[in-house]
Amino acid sequence: MPIKPDNRESEDTHINSNELWHNKAAEKVVVDLGSNSDSGLSNDEVKLRLDHYGPNKLPEAKPDTLIKIFFRQFKSPLIYLLLAAGVVVLLLDEFIDAGIIFFVLLFNAVAGTIQAGRAQNTLQALRKFAKTQASVIRGGKEMIISDEEVAPGDIILLQEGEKIPADARILLSHNLRVSEAALTGESDPIGKFSDSIDNPKAGTADQRNMLFKGSHVVAGTGKAVVVATGLDTVIGKISEEMSEIESEVPLQSDIKYLSRIIIVVVLSISAIIFSLGFFVGQFDTTEIFMLAVAVVVSAIPEGLPIVMTLLLATGVWRMSKRNVLVKRLQAVEALGEAQVIAVDKTGTITRNELIVEYVYTNSTMFSVTGSGYEIDGDILLDDEAIDIDEHPEIKTLAQIGGFCSNARLSFDEESEIWKVAGDPTEAAMEVLAEKIGFSKYDLHEKYPQTDEIPFDAKLKYHAVVHEVNNTQFLAVAGAPEVILAKCSRISEGGNLRDITDQDRQEITEQFSSMSKRALRVIALAKKQTVIDELNTDSIDQLTFVGLLGMKDDIRQEVATAMVDAKDAGIRVVMITGDHRITAEAIAKEVGIFRDGDTVLTDEDIEDLSDEGLAERLDKVTVFARITPEHKFRIVSAYKLRGEIVAMTGDGVNDALSLVSADLGVAMGKSGTEVAKEASDLILLDDNFGSIISAVEEGRSIYKNIKKVLLYLFSTSLGELMIIIAAILLGYPLPVLAAQLLWLNLVTDGFLDAALAMEKKEPGLLKEKFVKPKKWIIDGYMTQRMLLMSTAMAITTLVLFSSYIDGDYVKATTIALTTMVVFQWYKVITCRSEHKSIFQMDPFSNKYLVVALAIVITLHIGALYTPVGQFLLRVEPLSLRDWAIILVASLSTIVVDELRKWAYRRSKAKAAVA
Repeated sequence: MPIKPDNRESEDTHINSNELWHNKAAEKVVVDLGSNSDSGLSNDEVKLRLDHYGPNKLPEAKPDTLIKIFFRQFKSPLIYLLLAAGVVVLLLDEFIDAGIIFFVLLFNAVAGTIQAGRAQNTLQALRKFAKTQASVIRGGKEMIISDEEVAPGDIILLQEGEKIPADARILLSHNLRVSEAALTGESDPIGKFSDSIDNPKAGTADQRNMLFKGSHVVAGTGKAVVVATGLDTVIGKISEEMSEIESEVPLQSDIKYLSRIIIVVVLSISAIIFSLGFFVGQFDTTEIFMLAVAVVVSAIPEGLPIVMTLLLATGVWRMSKRNVLVKRLQAVEALGEAQVIAVDKTGTITRNELIVEYVYTNSTMFSVTGSGYEIDGDILLDDEAIDIDEHPEIKTLAQIGGFCSNARLSFDEESEIWKVAGDPTEAAMEVLAEKIGFSKYDLHEKYPQTDEIPFDAKLKYHAVVHEVNNTQFLAVAGAPEVILAKCSRISEGGNLRDITDQDRQEITEQFSSMSKRALRVIALAKKQTVIDELNTDSIDQLTFVGLLGMKDDIRQEVATAMVDAKDAGIRVVMITGDHRITAEAIAKEVGIFRDGDTVLTDEDIEDLSDEGLAERLDKVTVFARITPEHKFRIVSAYKLRGEIVAMTGDGVNDALSLVSADLGVAMGKSGTEVAKEASDLILLDDNFGSIISAVEEGRSIYKNIKKVLLYLFSTSLGELMIIIAAILLGYPLPVLAAQLLWLNLVTDGFLDAALAMEKKEPGLLKEKFVKPKKWIIDGYMTQRMLLMSTAMAITTLVLFSSYIDGDYVKATTIALTTMVVFQWYKVITCRSEHKSIFQMDPFSNKYLVVALAIVITLHIGALYTPVGQFLLRVEPLSLRDWAIILVASLSTIVVDELRKWAYRRSKAKAAVA
């Protein structure tokens, strides 16, 4: 009896929930869904269900317009601060300065809009990924429909190569094997059956009688009844969770926090300056108010947004040279801060391409070279390439593998990679045959196939008959324990003899040894005889030929990248849907898992609270049998510990964790559209080693950010010290509002941008990386700021006081020029934290050389032209004045050089000790 949609809420079982469908008998599932396994739903019933439950698609979010994205760029405390600064400067009738500030804001917004506009909506990507067609039975007739028209209770028909249109419970399975790698992370195709599963808590990867939207059939045929569509599917639930996740890269949140501090501090200091000037009574109220406003403007790092954009854009450009696409500017710097990189095994550590690595035949173990599905490679014996003609048993083994492969191998010109349609195990056998010189297509054309028993999960073998030299040649590939039990003879050096118990024991030991190395082992056998009809009874009296040891091919660059990550102080952990033993073996091989480390499985995670999971992460380097929900919890647990985590992935199952991680990294070639859209960075060449290169680039950017902040804030602090000290000492104002704006918007504007272009320092991955403070500025930077600002304040006030009794305009000109020269010197010493300026190439940063030339020219022009003298209220200086200023201002270099020398000396002593 059909379930009435309008009575849905009264039903005991939610029609679109797949929570317990795997736990029920197939016949009961059909009844509960009000369907019929033979005739399916009627057209009228389908209409009712689609009207009530909606189409089988994910919500299509309307893309934001460029205008909306543009205005979103202004949602930042720092931007609010700069907007206020621009308005204040405008009210001061400083139209040019106000124009500069507003230009900075506009440039920053345009750059951000361009970057954000490149990213497509994640839900749209999910919809694009999952959309397909479906074969269904309706009203007793088979028909092909759009997957959007599939309704709960529909009976769907399955065959090789088709994508699964909705979550469904299997009713019939004929050797049905499904790839769920993009959904669960498990690289091996899953054999599916129709029997019920007793475990009500079985996870997605363990529900062998269920099919899930977005996966695809690699072999066999079957029939299933749809239990969930749209958002009720597993992939639908992922899309819902993704839409609710908000994540910022660390630099974004740090800048916001720093901006709030700047607002509070600057406004407080400005209030103090106004109060001091007002109560001391030596200044006109309007004058001191205008100065307080000017201090607000000068203390705000007006150039910071544009410098940040320039600095990050340069990093983006550098990373593009290394085949890394950066979707968000701040993401480049974020990877430099990463403390943990959580890597998805399938597609990241491995290529998701099964490859034959070992061949055991004639009591000899051979190794096979090559990468993934590429057909180039050699057969090695004791690390030496062999002559295939001298090893007939190898040729026979390759021929059997070619006969037993129904996979289709092709080269994709666009992506320049080999792709496979069909079972990965059979694809690996085909690639081996190609390496040895047997083209599958030539084999099948020369020796036509006459009969076949497809691979069956219960039989555990695949058998084919080919006509070879007018005789029937039976080739069998399957599970070693099954094949060996059916063998009565063994091939040895091209000759046949009876198999002995010792042979069986030796083969079993080899099989066991290979399995412990996380290899998938396939046995190959043959039989040459007249076969009237191929059936299971014919599969006996076989001749054992050999074993193939297969493994998901590990990316060549991974091992080196792991060493670099360790040197950089980054923990790499592996997350996979594979079984614990397989996961641990692969993790050991690439250097992730070491003695003393632990493995957490899905069951372990289920038993832990979020806090308990966070506490267990110290020693964990491998997570096995992990579902998408578990990945999300793992990433969240690292963040709960206060660690900055980057997550790599390529499948739908990675989407949640890619979005929630501080930084999501997707594979460009093998990655799904979902993973790419959920990520911040995309590795265009799928080279895992590029991640470490990006870490180095990120650390270089972070270093340059610190240099720029040191330069900007030491200037602002020095200015504040000068003004407050002058008021307390009873001096007239050493600098005027217009002069402060000139200093900050012109001198700083060129020099901080040039400093941001400083070249990458050597050894960034070797030195210990200290996690940045929340407000970016650490104690070491504060120490340098205080030293340089104090030197600047004292020197400026001493020179100002020595001229004040004569000409006030001359005195303010001296003070302004002294502060300007301090900027010239300071930008040079800010180029390195510890290296002396005499150890650095003065011309290595050509941008800084040009910027210094520009600001020197501009300031000289301001002093010696009528326009500059009028706008800034300054007068020309003599050569004697210049000499005094240039020598006195060296104090900032002296104090910083002494500090650097003390630091290098303490480090040298520590190294000796």
